[in-house]
Amino acid sequence: MKAFGKILGLVFLGLLLILVALGFALTHFFDPNDYKDEIKQIARDKANLELDLRGDIGWSLFPWLGIELHDATLASATTPEKPFANLQMIGLSVRVLPLLRKEVEMSDIRVQGLDLTLQRDEKGHGNWENVGRPATASADVQPEPASTPAQTQPNSTRSGSPLKLDIDSLTVNDSRIDYHDVRSGQQFAAEGIEVSTGAIREGSSIPLKMSFHLSTAKPVTRSQAEISGELRFDRALERYQLDNASVTGDISGEPFNGKAINFSTQGQLLVDRAAQIAEWTNMKLSANDLRALGDFRVRQLENDPQIEGALSIAELNLRTFLDSVGIELPKMAAADALSRFEMTTRLQGSTNSVTLDELKLGLDGSSLTGNVAVTDLQKQALRLQLKGDQLDADRYLPPSEDDAARKQRQATVAQSTGGAGTTPLPDKPSEQAWSDAPVLPIDRLRTLNMQVALDLGKLTVKKIPMEGVSLRSSANDGDLQIQNLRGSLDGGDFQSSARVDVRPAQPQLSLKASTSGVPVERFLQKEEQPSPLKGALDLNLAFTTSGNSERAWVEALNGNANFLLNDGVLVDANLEQQLCRGIALLNRENLAGEPRSKDTPFRELKGALNVRNGVANNPDLRARIPGLTVNGNGDLDLRVMGMDYRVGIVIDGDQREMPDPACTVNERYVGIEWPLRCRGPVELGARACRIDQEGMGKVAAKLAGNKLEEKIDEKLGDKVSPELRDALKGLFNR
Repeated sequence: MKAFGKILGLVFLGLLLILVALGFALTHFFDPNDYKDEIKQIARDKANLELDLRGDIGWSLFPWLGIELHDATLASATTPEKPFANLQMIGLSVRVLPLLRKEVEMSDIRVQGLDLTLQRDEKGHGNWENVGRPATASADVQPEPASTPAQTQPNSTRSGSPLKLDIDSLTVNDSRIDYHDVRSGQQFAAEGIEVSTGAIREGSSIPLKMSFHLSTAKPVTRSQAEISGELRFDRALERYQLDNASVTGDISGEPFNGKAINFSTQGQLLVDRAAQIAEWTNMKLSANDLRALGDFRVRQLENDPQIEGALSIAELNLRTFLDSVGIELPKMAAADALSRFEMTTRLQGSTNSVTLDELKLGLDGSSLTGNVAVTDLQKQALRLQLKGDQLDADRYLPPSEDDAARKQRQATVAQSTGGAGTTPLPDKPSEQAWSDAPVLPIDRLRTLNMQVALDLGKLTVKKIPMEGVSLRSSANDGDLQIQNLRGSLDGGDFQSSARVDVRPAQPQLSLKASTSGVPVERFLQKEEQPSPLKGALDLNLAFTTSGNSERAWVEALNGNANFLLNDGVLVDANLEQQLCRGIALLNRENLAGEPRSKDTPFRELKGALNVRNGVANNPDLRARIPGLTVNGNGDLDLRVMGMDYRVGIVIDGDQREMPDPACTVNERYVGIEWPLRCRGPVELGARACRIDQEGMGKVAAKLAGNKLEEKIDEKLGDKVSPELRDALKGLFNR
């Protein structure tokens, strides 16, 4: 037996030596370069591939079946004059004996200078699509549309067991991919592609590194990226994952207005085609100053993908970040607006929608919670529900560009009209007070589709602090409505609704509003200029207008308003002193000193406004001041913000001690309507009011008649009949 075993061993050794000798002979005496034409024909017949082998073919047979190609081009046999691939060199080798066990054991795979040029023509046909089919079949079978997903089956259902891969490494250097779709105009190029891996074995971690430069034509962008991680895959389960994934790089181009974004991201990536899911967990993302964490999961990968996950953005200066990515924001009133922004949310979405649930926003000290959804990305249908503690909207409004001119004009007006009432009345304004510049972005508003529900504990707009603010609004293809806006202000309440319809050629606007006990000074005061009027306002109004500029709105303004102001004060205007000056004039006396109070308090101010084409008529102004009643009528020309009012002050008989003897109230002055004229810019308020000299003449005549009546009564007494005495009074009054 020993001898037999020894002989058998010698036989196998001899056979092995013979195989080695044959391999040596084949590789040294058989040159595959002599059979290039046959190789090209086989590729043409079996794979519909036009193969041009311009370089030498190197090969080995045993124990490695190896091949090395140099300077080759590949094209579809249907378009041989248009190669889609150029290759400087590819080298690979396979161990022979494991192939018999359906095991692929390969040494290093080396690819150098691969240049792929992929194109789709006007019909959507790609220049690579017929490759791989036999020439006879490719002529009869039409390629599948690009939009039709390939039907795949798990490897476990295919006949036979899958090949077992065992590759020492893969190296790709200096390669390029260029893709151009003629029909859509889409074009991109990946250049400088470098790929290196460790040992490739199924079920094992495979170290992976990749880098490339990517450019696109529409829009023009340029980027570079480096990818690294540990790849694991299971072909039977169709499961692929990249552990410790890291992507770093930068991107610039037209969408970023010449700015560059430096980005990096990390996490764990998983694609499970059998379960139709993809996951990105433990995500860490940075882009310039932005830092974010998150987890994402996609279900139904190949049929209506659905995404869900969570995202958290650390506090950052949002304005600085947006500027760094090429988004230029308009100037805002606050220099530090958007300087503090942070966000956390849960995310859900599909191919045509996205929803941010459990949203928490921090913005410049304000906190907002709720959800935001875009229910239709194509129509940009926005649904927003937010609640917040406070928001100062003034910070984000455009800054006033004419502050200096306005302050100078106010100073000039203030110098020309003092509060003492001795200067002439200013002329009615004639300068244009409103702008002709378009206000509404008509084209944009006509495409809006949104529903908004906003509730804020405190909201500041135009320096007006409102509390308990609730807003419900909508926009639908050019029809914008505020169904309800309500809240409270310094103990008062307000409620309003509005509509802007930009569907017609001329936008149509309407407004309804009511207030109860709201401080009127909140609406009248301006920066560095106190309100000329104070009090608790009850107001009901309904206005309509049209156009798209301040001037057009004011000139087309029509509607009505009723107002009642309780516990009011005319600021910096002592009407009592003005009246006292007139009484002193009639008494032919001089006032002893200046008034001790600058304001005029009143208990009630009410009236109605009828607005027609920008001019508001107030026929029934009435105010009650202790001891006095004020009646007025006149016009408020909103087109130039000018007023022209006639005011009559009636002494009701208040006989309280006056601070100056020269204006002591006499019984004969009771019931007399003392006239004032208010004419000039609205911003002057009561400072534009002076004694009406024409009206004072009528008052003087009436007082003279009253004094004459007293003389007749004194002289005639009971000496004449009452009828004669009354006739004499009437004669002298005339």
